[in-house]
Amino acid sequence: MYRRRALALAGAAAVGSLAGCAGSGGSGGSGGEGGQSLRAHPAAAGLDGLPRRGALDGHAVLTFEDPSCTRCRAFHEEVVPQIRSNIVEPGAGAYVLRTYPVVYPWGEPATQALASTHARSEPAFWSLLDRYFAEQDQFDADNVLDRTEAFLDAETDLDGGAVVADAASEAHDEAVQDNLDAADAAGLGRTTPVVLLFRDGEYVTSANGSVSYDLIAETLGVDG
Repeated sequence: MYRRRALALAGAAAVGSLAGCAGSGGSGGSGGEGGQSLRAHPAAAGLDGLPRRGALDGHAVLTFEDPSCTRCRAFHEEVVPQIRSNIVEPGAGAYVLRTYPVVYPWGEPATQALASTHARSEPAFWSLLDRYFAEQDQFDADNVLDRTEAFLDAETDLDGGAVVADAASEAHDEAVQDNLDAADAAGLGRTTPVVLLFRDGEYVTSANGSVSYDLIAETLGVDG
């Protein structure tokens, strides 16, 4: 059984919890104090080892996303492209992702597979995450690893069987637990996605659920 079932994560974030995917349990929390640096923030523990697009010398959008969460899918498909085009690609900042399996059961083995994929190839990690979101309604706890293996074999240079074997044995569980522990330490709650915003490397605020790009742009002072 995955250790996350025993965790008691905190509840609402600083900006608040809009409509999002909700896991069970939790109590109140703020996500941190304004002005805290990205590297000092508990949500960013182990920052250099996290999946990331863009440089860390400007703004940062740090997210906690569950591949099984429908609101995370909407965020990934509608908001992340704007983050990439308006923040990452112009060199204004970074998009940093922590996987956060707190919603539906298939998100747990999927997150193990993502961790095992990231240990081998970051491009393959992003491709697999894209597939989970794009075909979200086709995955369940019984088929997710088989479908993951088939995708990795067909669409990446990785050995899908080796990745899935590692996922099944939780070979990279430390990375998964680090994400859960970071959310716990920061009091982020279980309504996903969770989005933390750092302007010029300093924490400003966080939000859970249906987070718009307009909120991100206004908070960071970038183009909408």
